[in-house]
Amino acid sequence: MKANTTSTYSFAHEPSVGFCLLLLGVFMRVGFIGMGLMGVPMAKRLLQAGIDLSIWNRTAVACELLHTAGAHATNSARELAASVDVLMLCVTDSAAVQAICHGADGVFAGAHSGLIVVDHSSIAADVTRQLAAELRQIANAEWVDAPVSGGVTGAENGRLVIMAGGKATAIDAARPILEHYSQRITRMGDVGAGQVTKICNQLIVAANSVLIAEAMALAERAGVDARLLAPALAGGFADSLPFQVLSPRMAERRFTPVQWKVSTLAKDLGNAQALSAQVNLDTPLAAHALQRLQAHAGNGFADADLSSVIAHYLPDLDVGSC
Repeated sequence: MKANTTSTYSFAHEPSVGFCLLLLGVFMRVGFIGMGLMGVPMAKRLLQAGIDLSIWNRTAVACELLHTAGAHATNSARELAASVDVLMLCVTDSAAVQAICHGADGVFAGAHSGLIVVDHSSIAADVTRQLAAELRQIANAEWVDAPVSGGVTGAENGRLVIMAGGKATAIDAARPILEHYSQRITRMGDVGAGQVTKICNQLIVAANSVLIAEAMALAERAGVDARLLAPALAGGFADSLPFQVLSPRMAERRFTPVQWKVSTLAKDLGNAQALSAQVNLDTPLAAHALQRLQAHAGNGFADADLSSVIAHYLPDLDVGSC
């Protein structure tokens, strides 16, 4: 479903009519902030679908490829927020989202009634709730936390999974846009619920990646061809999508292109530990995985692919050409 790119209709004063129009996928002016590992392929899919897209990034050079592909340039987050109906964010962490939203040239300075901010960043749930409350008070606008899972490949193929928190009407209004790069959008509850769900997702993925590395290292040290593990265990109880993606890359020492940064998973596990402390829950496996990822990042692998964790267990392997 494509957006009508000719109308400048604003539903600020007619929210019920506006939501109905958005549900039909028309009259949408869409913005995107965050041209990183995930943001670029997500924005590309919107352009390929014919969406009238405007973009902004803290580092302007990151926007050049998408400008060439047809995205409109804007001078600030404030200018972008003021000119769109739905604004996507996809940046690194809580501090980055706060910095983009606050200040004289921030999103909140340009926010208007009827705006829907959809945050695809993986950040702390309490920060999400605080930002949502600020946005509602400042502009009577809606915040949807909508972190994603599926990695770069999922973004490129339109197969991301989105865990959303916020008003059902706001999520449904943004749904026609989100469907261009996702296979499933699930409302998990009120604002913050999407981030809690993503934290649970990342806890499983990150801890699983460490265990996969241990299994691969064990197989190699015990004389088994680790390249055979993925096909041998496919379909069994030990199988998973992370296993099928990570284990061949670990076995072949193939750490590029980067699909998940070690630093990103470490950040997400840090959020998991903070949330666990808030609800008084002991999560020792997550704590162990975080310790391993932080140590690996500290050895120069912070921006490397998650599959490089194998080097933490087999430090003698040759990673120079990976």
